[in-house]
Amino acid sequence: MIYGVFYLPVELQHSLLATTYHFNDSKVLSPAVRASLLRTVCTEGTDLHDSCGWAIRSLSARDIGAGMLKNGASYNLNAQAMDATISLIKEVINKGVNITEVYVDTIGTPSVYQKRLERVFPTIKITVEKKADSIYPCVSAASVVAKVTRDVSCQLLEEEWRRSTGAEEGAGWGSGYPSDARCVAWLKQSIDPVFGWGNECRFSWGTVKDMLEVNGGLGQRADWPSVGEEDTRRLSHFFDSSAPKAEADELRTWFGAPVGPDVF
Repeated sequence: MIYGVFYLPVELQHSLLATTYHFNDSKVLSPAVRASLLRTVCTEGTDLHDSCGWAIRSLSARDIGAGMLKNGASYNLNAQAMDATISLIKEVINKGVNITEVYVDTIGTPSVYQKRLERVFPTIKITVEKKADSIYPCVSAASVVAKVTRDVSCQLLEEEWRRSTGAEEGAGWGSGYPSDARCVAWLKQSIDPVFGWGNECRFSWGTVKDMLEVNGGLGQRADWPSVGEEDTRRLSHFFDSSAPKAEADELRTWFGAPVGPDVF
């Protein structure tokens, strides 16, 4: 997952981004148009480069899955996305940029998300809305830099996978979305019955969990014994004064019993 932030003077948001360069929701722009826009942003001497700044936060599939599947309180995807957003805003502020307004595409309920951001940034005007990337040009630009970064990252990762596996040039996982038949076909063909997939795959993803866990799935089920089912004692147990003497002495006498000075 890639999250992006894009910043520029407030008065240029519509004139520069919307009117001059026609930024829009990245999903309605072609890959070529998205790449061209980011290339212009990164080219010195252009008005986009001179007036704007951007940053991204990348959350790997492994990190997201580890947070969502950990024992206890799950660190769900919405919470991870919100923390990434807050981190990006703080990063821009720490660079000395005078942030007066922030526009965010919502995660979940807009009012809840907005209230949390207002608590973190009480001096900034916060606006959180659904489909903000198609309403506010600065959010459109942020979605473009995030989308292009994601596409390039997936392409490079796919090329590395082909090199490591010796797969044919056309082989790969496609867009990475469940609506992509190529992606689903790759998941079915590449699954390891014990370990699933590599770090490129998020194991908390519903599509993946269904393939592994649903009846008749491709994964091999493994049942791990609970702590109480085996004689699995902590190391400190052997040094506990309340433990039976035979158990307490087991480690102390591992290398033999102590001897007196008369032996020497």
